[in-house]
Amino acid sequence: MTTEVSARDLKQEGLRLFAEGLNEEAGAKFRQAQVLFAAEGNQVEAAEMLNNLGLVHRVQHLYDEARTALEAARAAFVRLGDRGREAQALGNLGGLHATMGDYTTAKELLRQAADMFAALGDEQHRAETLLALGAIQWKTGDRGPGLATYQTGLECLQKPTLSQKALRGLLALRSRLLK
Repeated sequence: MTTEVSARDLKQEGLRLFAEGLNEEAGAKFRQAQVLFAAEGNQVEAAEMLNNLGLVHRVQHLYDEARTALEAARAAFVRLGDRGREAQALGNLGGLHATMGDYTTAKELLRQAADMFAALGDEQHRAETLLALGAIQWKTGDRGPGLATYQTGLECLQKPTLSQKALRGLLALRSRLLK
């Protein structure tokens, strides 16, 4: 008796494995899911699997493979007119470039992603992208703009963590004291 595994099952298993840090196994599931989604004609999910593969490759330090997968995912989302996923792929490419030390490209890609999320009204993803951008600006010596960008990201977060809430409060106090 054979059990047929669906593309969605493979995707979910890949996400679980990735969350557990089992990157090689997660990548294999995402590749299998990508093939099945493509065979079903589900181009959006097939492209999403490329995006996921890009993230797996990034944590594996396979930067060329990560860039190839993320750029292919972005191109597919552009072709499909899926602006939200395109913005996510841009943000992921920005994170990849930051990991590789290419901060100029990383900042530009993250700015583009944040602008797209803003245009879509997706404040949570915009905020997360601004946090990443602000951290890179700070790291590269753009302290004032980095802090301002990071603070904007914190203020826009719809679901801040406890530490983000505390930091938001400290920055608000700082702003009041400096007035």
